[in-house]
Amino acid sequence: MKKFKHSILAAAVLTTGTTGALVATSTASAEFSGNITIASDYELRGFSQTDGAAIQGGFDYNHGSGFYVGTWASNLSEDLYAGGSYELDLYAGFAGEMGNGMGYDVGYVYYFYPDSDLDIGFAEVYGELSYDMFYGGVKVIVNEEDDAAPFESGSAYYYAGMDVPFAEVYSAGFMIGHQTFDDSDVDSYTHYSAGLNRHTESMGTFSMNLAYADVSGEDPRVWVGWSLDF
Repeated sequence: MKKFKHSILAAAVLTTGTTGALVATSTASAEFSGNITIASDYELRGFSQTDGAAIQGGFDYNHGSGFYVGTWASNLSEDLYAGGSYELDLYAGFAGEMGNGMGYDVGYVYYFYPDSDLDIGFAEVYGELSYDMFYGGVKVIVNEEDDAAPFESGSAYYYAGMDVPFAEVYSAGFMIGHQTFDDSDVDSYTHYSAGLNRHTESMGTFSMNLAYADVSGEDPRVWVGWSLDF
C-alpha cells in the first residue's frame, strides 16, 4: 500500500496557538503532488507481493487544513492475487502537528484488486503518531469483500519505527510490525525491516532494504529501490 510520509503529511500549512491546540491558517493553501517508485520487490508487512520487480506510483491532493486524499498503484504477482495483476489504493485522511511537536495522521484506505478473479478487496482505518524521528500506529480492517479472508474485519496491524538522518544526505530506517487476524485459525506474526537511503536534490531517493517475517519457511530478503516525488 501507499507508505505515508510522516513528515510531509504533517507539514500542512498550520499554526499553533499558545494553548497547543491546532489551528488552521486563514490563508490555507492546497497542492497536488505525485510519486513514482521502481524497486526490485514490493514488500508489504514482511512478504513479497511481486516475487520480482515492482513499478509503483500515485497522486495526492493536500489541503492546508491538513486534509489529504490520494491514490496509489503497484503491479502484483498474479499467482498471489487470483490472477490480479495490480493493486489500486484509494485513501483520505487528516494529518497535522500539535503544539508539542507531536505529529498525527488518521484516515481510511481501501485496497482494490480490480482484475482479480475473486472479490478480495478490503478497507482499513488507521491512526499514527510521530515525534522527531520516531513513529508508531495501528491499522484495523473495517470491511472486506466476500473472498478477502483472512483479511477480515477486526484484524489489526500494529507498527513502530524510527527514521534517522545522518551525514546530510543519508537516512536509516528501522521498523517492527505485528499482524493479527480476527480468524482464530490464522496465526498472527511479527516482521522486521531496515533500510538505508541516499537522498538527492533532483534525482530522488535510492534505498537498500532488508525485511524478515517470523513465519516458518520465510527467509530474510534484500531489495533495492528508487523513488521520486514531484
